[in-house]
Amino acid sequence: MTHRERGLQARGLTISYDGSDLIRGLDLDVDAQEIVALLGPSGSGKSSLLRCIAGVQRPDAGSILWAGADITEVPAHLRRIGLVFQDPLLFPHRDVAGNIGFGLPAEGRAARVGELLALIGLPGFEHRDVATLSGGEAQRVALARALAPRPRLLLLDEPFGALDRALRDRLATDVRALLKAQGTPALHVTHDHEEADLVADRILRLAPPPRGS
Repeated sequence: MTHRERGLQARGLTISYDGSDLIRGLDLDVDAQEIVALLGPSGSGKSSLLRCIAGVQRPDAGSILWAGADITEVPAHLRRIGLVFQDPLLFPHRDVAGNIGFGLPAEGRAARVGELLALIGLPGFEHRDVATLSGGEAQRVALARALAPRPRLLLLDEPFGALDRALRDRLATDVRALLKAQGTPALHVTHDHEEADLVADRILRLAPPPRGS
């Protein structure tokens, strides 16, 4: 049997909003180097779950672990977890290289930016103004920025939701190849089953708790 290296684990996770549980008692595993897609309708708590894993929101109950170590109380900036949203949220006052290299040490920064630009299919874009990028290009730059510090886990919150079908499918295929090339595990949240099929090794479905239970 193939050995599966432990990565992310959520145990008994409960997340509430405005007095109601969005997620109740959730157990979740994402093995190292595995890409898992999380499917669910609006209101099922997908984005809240990612925020809790990233450390920018606290769960109401349960624990979050990495490689068996509890990180529930570890601050977000120490978790080494990257997060990509539907909106690329690029820094408008920085060029492409400035966005990707933001926060990296000066030594090796240019080389890392060049490496990632080649991986995302945008070589030579270092000095491009981000305002001139297409939607797909901007999302690639956001992905490269999240991968630049070599996170041990990448969270993707419907990153292609604002793109047309053809571009969405192309980027989903490219992102899978990129994550596999980098050996980076990921939890990819979407409501699009076709997108999930293209990106993920495994698909999980998330439904809100029954009302009144």
